[in-house]
Amino acid sequence: MLGIGLGCGIAALPAWSDAYAISSGALITAGYAPLGGFGKFCAVIIALGGIANCVSGTYSAAIGCQIMGRWGQILPRWVWVVVLCIIQLICGVAGRNQLFVIFTNFLALMGYWLMTMICIVLEEHLIFQRGVQFDWTAWDDKTKMPIGLAALTAFLLGWMGAILGMYQVWYVGPLALACGGADVGMWFGCMFALVAFPPLRWLELRKFGRERLLIDYYRYATFTMELGDDRPKVMVC
Repeated sequence: MLGIGLGCGIAALPAWSDAYAISSGALITAGYAPLGGFGKFCAVIIALGGIANCVSGTYSAAIGCQIMGRWGQILPRWVWVVVLCIIQLICGVAGRNQLFVIFTNFLALMGYWLMTMICIVLEEHLIFQRGVQFDWTAWDDKTKMPIGLAALTAFLLGWMGAILGMYQVWYVGPLALACGGADVGMWFGCMFALVAFPPLRWLELRKFGRERLLIDYYRYATFTMELGDDRPKVMVC
């Protein structure tokens, strides 16, 4: 509701329009200006709320830094959080005048690669990992993890489809022009990845193996049990 009110105010009030030309923060401050000191307090609370909204993402990014390799686990997670916050601060200060435009363009790119990744993960789960349960204790054992060549190749092909079909201010792909100027990058990216991943993954399994480390409840009727333990042993399938 606050966003709707500020958006309508930009069109109706020149002072709000001038404030929005400076930054979204200036617009929020102008919107609360009639409340005096309490309005400034509310503007500060909203600004702090935006910072708090980044906390979960920063912590998740710190976990991502640690799982990229064993080298990432050398540093404690709080150190990664501090490093990421410093990077965010530098980017915010350096790009403060054009940060909104930069983020608008960057978020558009995220939409392309995110859907491509989702398609690959879904196919892996529904086609190659169907009816199985993962052994989560092997998450950091690279000898039991997939090589990843099939996923990487399918992802790059999906990106190729996204580039051919994207319609952005800074680039228009030939497939987007053929579709009458529609932004079809996400759909072509998904299509390229969906078509490419299954045969590539099949070839990867044939060549390298390492299909999965799983407890398979459907393909095996009986299990070898540990003495005094009713849990099935982990099997390499």
